[in-house]
Amino acid sequence: MSFDGFFTHAMVHELNATLATGRVARVSQPYPAELIMTIRAQRHNYDLLLSANPTYPRIQITEVPFTNPAVPTNFTMTLRKHLDGAILEKVEQVGNDRIVRLSFRTRDELGDRQQLDLIVEIMARHSNISLVNTKTGKIIDTIKHVGSDQNRVRLLLPGATFVMPPKQDKANPYLPNQLYSDLVRQYDTSNELAHQLQASYEGLGRDTARDLANRLLASDHLPTTYQQFIQHFDQPEPVIIDGQKKSFMAFPPLNSDKDQLQHFTTLSELLDNYYSQKAQQDRSKELAGQVLKVIKNELKKDRRKVKKLEKQLDDASKADKYRIRGEILTTYLGKLKNGMSEITLPNFYDDNKPLKIALSPELSPSRNAQKYFTKYDKLKTSVAYVNQQLKLAKDEIEYFENIQNQIDLASPADIQEIRLELQQEGYIKNKQKGKKRRKVHLSKPEQFHTSDGTLVLVGKNNLQNDRLSFKTANKNEIWLHVKDIPGSHVVIRDTNPSDQTILEAAQLAAYFSKGRNSDNVPVDYLPVKRLHKPNGAKPGFVTFTGQKTLRVTPHKLAN
Repeated sequence: MSFDGFFTHAMVHELNATLATGRVARVSQPYPAELIMTIRAQRHNYDLLLSANPTYPRIQITEVPFTNPAVPTNFTMTLRKHLDGAILEKVEQVGNDRIVRLSFRTRDELGDRQQLDLIVEIMARHSNISLVNTKTGKIIDTIKHVGSDQNRVRLLLPGATFVMPPKQDKANPYLPNQLYSDLVRQYDTSNELAHQLQASYEGLGRDTARDLANRLLASDHLPTTYQQFIQHFDQPEPVIIDGQKKSFMAFPPLNSDKDQLQHFTTLSELLDNYYSQKAQQDRSKELAGQVLKVIKNELKKDRRKVKKLEKQLDDASKADKYRIRGEILTTYLGKLKNGMSEITLPNFYDDNKPLKIALSPELSPSRNAQKYFTKYDKLKTSVAYVNQQLKLAKDEIEYFENIQNQIDLASPADIQEIRLELQQEGYIKNKQKGKKRRKVHLSKPEQFHTSDGTLVLVGKNNLQNDRLSFKTANKNEIWLHVKDIPGSHVVIRDTNPSDQTILEAAQLAAYFSKGRNSDNVPVDYLPVKRLHKPNGAKPGFVTFTGQKTLRVTPHKLAN
């Protein structure tokens, strides 16, 4: 089931029962298109997630932890100004559509009573969250501004009058009707009936329509079956269906395989489970937008630089040809005349074979010979410098490729720390320059346990890697890292682990590396005390000696 009108109906019923009459305690916007509103209700704080993410739009209570950005957005500040301490009077659905209205009672700057609506539109790429003055109908602000160049029908901008999306010519399934009965008489196959039900009723998603069609076709009494179906959304039995394609529904579909059903207490708990990995990855990519852009630009510059430096080295490797030409010209200086552009002379370094040598007509014979010696000296002198610059450029490429690998497996909190690292290294400008900087608390490395219960820690970014390897780990504990490719620092919290524990930790190190999709990945391991961080080295970079190497297949352990 998608988050259709029927699922919205069930969610609104759940939110009303839990949050109605609660007070807004805090408003946060941890991700660009997602809002967290903490509501104090029934002596408990609930984090209400309002998402206008185009891929995973929804409204639910969430228990997934989040990290706020260092600087709140303008939309966040507007909501804090107008809704801090406001009472949530009710949550209601508009028709049977994917539109939810949260009605708040609060007071304005003069202390006068004020009614505000927070309207959540759960409509894929058109999803939005709008704060509206109930009395005037004017928009105070929206999480996504939509101008006339994007939508000619509706302006979603501060100061504009809020207009609901155009209503479809479909029936509200909760109002008295006999459409379903007429359709059953006309269509006797599940697919045809489901398609017609979708076309006739508001808020009916594909999976919901198919389940309703199956129930109606198997029914002995259509009105009873229809009423039981729509009323079931007021008393849901949330399930995730682990079939060919993982999906969720407000209650088990007709004739579902019980072995494929995973049951949950609430719809919100179901959504936390269903979206936990998908949404986190999507949030990470969204937050990583600027970081990835910086990395892409730096890699492009470094690769161009490497190409240029390698050409200079190639030229330097041919420096002897300039020395040879200089020596030949010096030997036969008497044969050179002013104004000559070239001359052919015997090459005594190659059996006196004739060698054509280019000359500069404006230079004297001796200056032409000296020009070749100067070119030779310059190229030879540049080799050491070019090699040094080439190493720096290649090290930086490896550094950025390592960060790219970290982003692939990063949580939103990891992205914030990667951004902080790039700010500290000077690759991203700090917008808070001159202001008091907010202290960033680094998240802890991810924890896993091997089959014998031994704790293994994995750094998810370079700042975590440095802290794990040089502050957290005991000097006699075992440190692991994939050989010669980007990957996480891994520490076994044991000074004498079993061979099986080392094997499982090595599999984990391979999983959290660029080689996670490969077989037979080499992983180095050694005591932490053999690690060394060179002065001035970038975050995450270490050197070591005395390592042993295992070849493993990447595998993620249980947390």
